[in-house]
Amino acid sequence: MELFEQQDSIFPTSYSEILQRIRNIDPVKYGSSRNYINGSVTYLSPYISRGIISTKFVFAEILKQGYQPAQIGKFIQELAWRDYWQQVWIAKGAAINQDLKHPQSSVSNSAISKAIVEANTGIEAIDTAIQEFYKTGYLHNHLRMYIASIACNSGQSHWKVPAQWMYYHLLDADWASNALSWQWVAGSNANKKYVANQENINKYCFTKQKDTFLDVPYETLPLSEIPEILKDTPHLVLKTPLPDRHPIKIDEKLPTCIYNFYNLDPLWKKEISANRILLLEPSHFEEYPVSQKTIDFIIEIAKENIPNIQIYVGEFDELINDYNFGTTYYKEHPLINHYKGIEESRDWMFDVKGYYPSFFAFWKKCKKQLVF
Repeated sequence: MELFEQQDSIFPTSYSEILQRIRNIDPVKYGSSRNYINGSVTYLSPYISRGIISTKFVFAEILKQGYQPAQIGKFIQELAWRDYWQQVWIAKGAAINQDLKHPQSSVSNSAISKAIVEANTGIEAIDTAIQEFYKTGYLHNHLRMYIASIACNSGQSHWKVPAQWMYYHLLDADWASNALSWQWVAGSNANKKYVANQENINKYCFTKQKDTFLDVPYETLPLSEIPEILKDTPHLVLKTPLPDRHPIKIDEKLPTCIYNFYNLDPLWKKEISANRILLLEPSHFEEYPVSQKTIDFIIEIAKENIPNIQIYVGEFDELINDYNFGTTYYKEHPLINHYKGIEESRDWMFDVKGYYPSFFAFWKKCKKQLVF
C-alpha cells in the first residue's frame, strides 16, 4: 500500500503550499479514479473543513485553470456535497445528532467494536487503513464508508459513537459531513443501508483476501448475526487535550476577529488592523471531542498563516467578560449561535440555501447556476 507510506507528511500547514496543492489537482482524473485508494484525490479536506479555504474558492481556482464544468462534473458534485451537508446542519441544528429520517434498524449496542478501535477486524485493508488513520488523521472516503458499514451494519452498533470515534481522529473533522454520512451508511439518513462485501473491498483496495466475515454474496448483506470478532464493545472515552489558558492582549481601539475550529481563513479581513483570536471553547470540545493531533494541526495552521493571532481557551462569554472589545466579527456556523457581534457569511459555491431531503434535489438546483 504505497499510498499509506507517504501520508505522514501529506498535510502541510503553510498557505502557499495549500494553494500549490489546489493548482496540482487533476479534476478529470479525480472523477475517474477517486474510488480507488490510490486514486487522484485532492487531500484538501482538512483545509476545507477548517475553513482555511472554501469550496467556492477551490471551484473558482479550478475554473481559472481552463477546465469547463462539463469536463469536471463529478469533481464539482463532490465539492457540492460538502455545502449540502452544511445546509442540512444549518436547517436541522442539533437534530443531526440523532437518527434524522428513520430509526436505525438492527441495533444491538450504542458503542463501537473493540476490533475496529484496535484495527483488528481481520480484514487486511481495513486494519491497515485504521492503523495509518491514527498516524495521519486521514481516511480515504471509500474506507470511511467500509468502516461505517462494518461498525453499523455488521457490528450492529448505533452510528453515533462510531461516528464520534472517527470524527475525533480526523484532521478534516466536520460534524455534519461525518454524522450525516454515517447515518447514510446506517440507513437512518437514507432509504437503505450501504453495504460492501470483501470482493468490493479487494477491488478498490487492491487486496486479494478471502474467508473473512464479509466474503459473502451481496444478497446476504447486511449480516443477520454479528461476527464474533465484532461483539466486544467496551465503553469509549474521548477527551480533547486543550492547551492551558494564558492571558491575551487586546487593543481596545481595534476591532476583533474571532477564529475557531471551523474558521481559520488567513485571508478573512486581512486588509484591516484587528485583534485576532483563536477561540477554543471547552464546551464545544466536550460535545465534539478531537485528538491531540487535530488540536496541534489547527494551532500550527493558525500561527503560521494568521499574523499575531492569539489563542484563548475558554467560553465566548468569558472572553467578552474578561476583556474590553469594540466591534467583534465572526463567520457564520451552526455551532456558534451564541456568539455576539457582527456575523459574516461563509463562502458558498452556489446560491442554494435551506433544507433539501436529498443531495440530488439540492444538486438539481445548483446545476442551474452552472454554465455548461
